[in-house]
Amino acid sequence: MKRLILIACLIPSCSITAVALAQNVLIENATVHTAGTRGTLKNTDVLVQGGIIRAIGPNLSAPGVTRVDAKGKPLTPGLFAGLGDIGLEEVSAEKSTVDASFSLGEGVTGQMRPEFDVVPAFNPNSMLIPITRLEGFTFTAISANPGSSLIGGQGAIMRLNGKFEDPIGSRILFASMGSSADELSGSSRAAQYMLLDQAIREARGLSPYDYRQALLTPAGREALNKFLLGGRTVFNVERASDIRQVLSFAKKNGMRPVIVGGTEAWQVAAQLKSDNVIVIVDALQNLPSSFDQIGARLDNAALLQKAGVRVGLYRADDASQNARKVRQVAGNAVSNGLPWEAGLAAITSVPADAFGVGDKVGRIEVGLIADLVLWNGDPLEVNTFAEQVWMSGQAMPMKSRQTQLRDRYMSEENGLPRAYKK
Repeated sequence: MKRLILIACLIPSCSITAVALAQNVLIENATVHTAGTRGTLKNTDVLVQGGIIRAIGPNLSAPGVTRVDAKGKPLTPGLFAGLGDIGLEEVSAEKSTVDASFSLGEGVTGQMRPEFDVVPAFNPNSMLIPITRLEGFTFTAISANPGSSLIGGQGAIMRLNGKFEDPIGSRILFASMGSSADELSGSSRAAQYMLLDQAIREARGLSPYDYRQALLTPAGREALNKFLLGGRTVFNVERASDIRQVLSFAKKNGMRPVIVGGTEAWQVAAQLKSDNVIVIVDALQNLPSSFDQIGARLDNAALLQKAGVRVGLYRADDASQNARKVRQVAGNAVSNGLPWEAGLAAITSVPADAFGVGDKVGRIEVGLIADLVLWNGDPLEVNTFAEQVWMSGQAMPMKSRQTQLRDRYMSEENGLPRAYKK
């Protein structure tokens, strides 16, 4: 109830219902964190018309448009919820609700199905979406998990507005390298490059096609070939030497790599900077969980940023069910040396650029989609909450199944058993 009262105070000129239907809104007197070249703008207005940011500046005027007084509070772009299975997974232990991976069958190794695309399985009615959006997250990368192949398949950037709509941006290819992929490649890193090299030769038609020995189907050859012409490929890799090999392999084969994981990326920051590759790391990773992560350290993101590498942030563990923890990851990176503005960019504009949608989301900038969040304090603090989330200028309901259960079972007694409460 307190949150509803607070939002109502912010919007004195109209009802919550009217605002929810509006796509034209003027947010006044905000501390605007643009996550772009303009940095932070105090006492600034943002005008949204037709779901698009039309103007940013002081003392804007737009007759007939819903007005929201931010009272100096922080306004940011909608946040990036990381790489995971939001919309592809409902209950992890229930197989019928998990659609993120494709298995070739027990004992099958080497074969690859890059044509596997998780986008058709995305469910905008997933209960995870309002839970995640309530915390200020408005877009995510749905990823194809490796399953039983080095190349997991294709995913894309989806907005968390709960609507049936196409992804924004092009498809993204997902691949796993290093010891985590040993079981997919005969227990050898060397075999991983051998298999990938064969798959690329097949995709380019450089090898005679024999279906009995081929790694790719005809559809797989066509799909992989698109990513050999500059398509974005996520390489999930941790060890410094593996990162170096991935960068060389990607450059040789015309791929545009995004390094995800990168626990030891700080050791090869110079090459990452030279190749202009974005790295997405988990800033809570400070202890090695494998021999690939011996060089784990809390200031990984800060060291990369200092070296001129563009750094994004995500949550590696339980990324779908707990995507809200990405804000904690960003705060942790800032506490370990990453500048605050870079910390915000790491969960807004940097991942948007990494996946080719920086011209649509990730910044507060004229011409971009008006996915905005008004906060009651520093958005990188764990005790801060989002007062209002707008997507395409439309105010999103600030509730989820979790808040509904909370309100039902923590409300005051009304003389009836709890089972009778609505």
